[in-house]
Amino acid sequence: MTGHASPLLEATGLVRRYRGLVALDGVGLTLVAGEAVALLGANGAGKTTLLEVLAGIRRAHEGTLVWSYPDGSTGPAVGWVPQRPSLYARLTTRENLRLFAALERRPQPRIVADELLEKADLVGVADRPAAQLSTGTRQRLNLAIALAGEPRALLLDEPSATLSPDQRHRLWTWLAELRREGMALVFATQSVDEAARQADRTLVLARGRRVFSGTIAELIARHPSDPASAGDPGERAFLALIDDPAVAAP
Repeated sequence: MTGHASPLLEATGLVRRYRGLVALDGVGLTLVAGEAVALLGANGAGKTTLLEVLAGIRRAHEGTLVWSYPDGSTGPAVGWVPQRPSLYARLTTRENLRLFAALERRPQPRIVADELLEKADLVGVADRPAAQLSTGTRQRLNLAIALAGEPRALLLDEPSATLSPDQRHRLWTWLAELRREGMALVFATQSVDEAARQADRTLVLARGRRVFSGTIAELIARHPSDPASAGDPGERAFLALIDDPAVAAP
């Protein structure tokens, strides 16, 4: 991440409501090329809603959201990786990639699909129906589909939640390679450890509000606990933050 790089994304004061429920309450976020930002929070904190607004799947009722790039282009050039893979189970791995490359209006979908099969290490299952793939392999296909449109940023909703430790390692190794090529990441997680390991900084959401922005080390410094206490210091700091009466109040 380059400290003085112009942001790919500048979002301020994002508000999203559902039938009177405020799912996002004035959330802001900036993002630069190669950066990884974790969205940390309990279920219902607003993580998925924020990702969907950033992806353009849902609109914000209030606030501003601007994507911009060094070449002067604008618009949400993002890849969306939902928690449940968004693919066609009856199609083969190769057919899924060709279809999504065509939907992204890539000029040579067959070539794009072959390139993504190589990058995602899916050549060995290229002609297997997606329904027959393992959980970890489906997630790699899910990510490859998100890359079909040549995004500048990936938005991932708890990408490792259903993966085994070896699958999780493989996923994050690939994402680290993409970051070195300049890809930016925003990912939702419920794991403080994952946020600490994989993100440059973390946004903690509670009741749709951003209640912290910084590194996990900074979170621990703000909410220190007895070193002799059981559990991880980051988890203790996170729990202390969201249990704070000022944060927990509606």
